[in-house]
Amino acid sequence: QVQLVESGGGLVQTGGSLRLVCAVSGGTFRNYGMAWFRQAPGKEREFVAASRATGTTHYTDSVKGRFTISRDNAKKTVFLQMNRLEPEDTAVYYCAAGQPILSAVSDPRYWNHWGQGTQVTVSS
Repeated sequence: QVQLVESGGGLVQTGGSLRLVCAVSGGTFRNYGMAWFRQAPGKEREFVAASRATGTTHYTDSVKGRFTISRDNAKKTVFLQMNRLEPEDTAVYYCAAGQPILSAVSDPRYWNHWGQGTQVTVSS
């Protein structure tokens, strides 16, 4: 059974940085695409970034140039480096694992395994 555990969230001021970490157990990590989604209060879960098993990375427009997703297949870990954070980035961030096709990368329905989430709060 695949389990995902996120860490690294917290409170940061506008312009600051955080690094989220997702540790994965079970499954064959290198075969999985990995992604980060976020959900703010009263809003739907939103795609942030993905690292597919093929090696390609994808980002939602609002985080391009500020966030970087990376993975360490040997350690079965995926990271989200978040720089120049803005209050609009405040949300619970979720790690996800799956094998969606390229056109479905940003759709949470196509990701099979989820972590419990970690809170990121950016103060203005």
